[in-house]
Amino acid sequence: MGEFTDKLDAAGNKIAGNVKEAVGKATNNDKLTAEGEAQQVKGTGQDVKGSVKGALGDEI
Repeated sequence: MGEFTDKLDAAGNKIAGNVKEAVGKATNNDKLTAEGEAQQVKGTGQDVKGSVKGALGDEI
């Protein structure tokens, strides 16, 4: 995957995670809140991966 794809996936995971977290908090569902937080962290990791690929080249 290239830089753009990683960053696109990251944005999707951050948005989905944010929604899950908000719904979990609104419904007092600790499991859903935790899943949302974890998905946001995954998105942040993908964003960093995309940035590194952009700086060093997609071949890494």
